[in-house]
Amino acid sequence: MRMSTNLSDLSQQLLSAAKSAGADAADVIAVDGTSINIDVRAGALEQAERSEGIDIGLRVFVGQRSANVSSSDISADTLTTMAERAVFMAREAPEDPYAGLADAAQLATDIDTDRLDLFDPSNEPDPKELEDDARRAEEAARAIKGVTQIDSAGAGYGRRRVNLATSTGFSGGYQRSDRGLSCVAIAGEGAGMERDYDYDTRIYQYEMRDAADIGRIAGERAVDRHNPRKPKTGTYPVLFDERISSSLVGHLLSAVSGSMIARGSSWLRDALGEQILPDHLSIVENPHRVRTSGSRLYDGEGLPTSERRIIDNGMLTGWTLDLATARKLGLQSTGNAARGTSGPPSPSVTNIELTPGNHSRADLIADMGTGLLITSMIGSTINPNTGDYSRGASGFWVENGEITHPVAECTVAGNLRDMLMRIVPANDGRAHLSRVVPSILIDGLTLAGD
Repeated sequence: MRMSTNLSDLSQQLLSAAKSAGADAADVIAVDGTSINIDVRAGALEQAERSEGIDIGLRVFVGQRSANVSSSDISADTLTTMAERAVFMAREAPEDPYAGLADAAQLATDIDTDRLDLFDPSNEPDPKELEDDARRAEEAARAIKGVTQIDSAGAGYGRRRVNLATSTGFSGGYQRSDRGLSCVAIAGEGAGMERDYDYDTRIYQYEMRDAADIGRIAGERAVDRHNPRKPKTGTYPVLFDERISSSLVGHLLSAVSGSMIARGSSWLRDALGEQILPDHLSIVENPHRVRTSGSRLYDGEGLPTSERRIIDNGMLTGWTLDLATARKLGLQSTGNAARGTSGPPSPSVTNIELTPGNHSRADLIADMGTGLLITSMIGSTINPNTGDYSRGASGFWVENGEITHPVAECTVAGNLRDMLMRIVPANDGRAHLSRVVPSILIDGLTLAGD
C-alpha cells in the first residue's frame, strides 16, 4: 500500500509556488483516491480494476484574469511548472469582473467534517469479498424464472481524501468512503429482450442490502417488463416511480442554478417569489445530514454551508449560487460552489428532500384509475427557456387502479411549470439518498404511443 501524502502540506506548497510565479491569489484542491471495481459474468470473474492516485488542481488569479491547471504528478518540479504555466495562462486570459476568491471574513470556520460521519473506518474489503457479492447477486437474478441472461453484476468500493486551500487563509480537508453493488438482468430473447436493475450504495459497508436480495429484485423487475405493449396516445395520469422521480426535481434544480439564471436561459428566470409547487410542498436542502453522500460543512470555495428552503410551501425563494454567479446577479453566494481538480467552481446543490405525501405508491396507483406507471426513461428533450418536456418512457399500464401489463416505446410530454404545480408525492423516498424524492403522480400528461 502506498504511503499517505499530507494533502494540506501539498496544497500549501502549490500555493507558495503560485505566489512565487506571480499570482495575486490562488486556490488549490487536492484529491487522494482509491477505488476497486469487480464485475462477474456467467459465474466467472470478468473484470477487476483497482486505481490509486492523487490529483491536484490549481486556480490562479492575476488581477481579474484567471486560469486552471491540474496534474496527477506531485513532484516539486511539477508543482513549480504547474504554477508558472497557470500564471502564464491567466495573463493571456480575458478579464472577468466577477472572478475572485472569497474574502477571509466569508470563509467557514466550522470545518470538522468528522461529525458528518462520511467515512467508514472499517478495513477496505478484499477483492474476493466484492467478487462474492457480485456473484451472489448474479446467481439470485439468474434463479428467477424467465430471466435469460445477466447483463452485468458488479461491486465496488471507494475512498478518498480531499483538501481545499486558498491564499486568503482557508484550509480544510475531509474523508469519504462508499461501497456499492448493482445487478442488471435481462428477460426474453433477441428483439424481445427487456432489462431492469437493482442496486445499493452506502457510506458504511455494514448497511449494504444483501446481495441476493439485489439480484432477486433485478431479475423480478426484468421478467415483469417482458412482452411490453405501446399505450394508446392520449392524456392520462402518470406516476413517476421513486427510482426516476428525482429527475423531475433535478430539472427544477437546474433551472434555479445561478449559472442558468445569469445566462438568462432558465424557464424559471422570472419566477423568484412565485408559486412553483403546490402550497403544501417544499424542497429543502440540508448539507449537514449525517452519513449522506452529498453532505459538506463548506463548499468548493471555502464558504460555510447551511440548510435552506429552495421551495418554501410552494414558493421559489432564491437561486443556487457560487461566488461568481452571485456577483453577476448582485447577490450573496448561497455556499453552493462545487469543484473538481480540472476546472473552476460552479453552483451545485448538496442533499435535498421533497416533502413526502401521506399515501404509499400503491395508494396512488389505486387512485389514478387509468394511466402509466413509469419505471424507466430514455433520452431527454427539455427546452431550457420554456420548460417544455418530452422524454421516452417505459413502465406499466394501470387500468381501474391496477397494473395490467408492461409498456414500452412511448413518449411522455408536458410543460415543467405546469407539471410541477400538479404533483402528488407518495411517501416512499429513501432517506439515505442524497436526493430524497418519493414517487410522484401528475395528472393530465400527454402520452404518444399507438
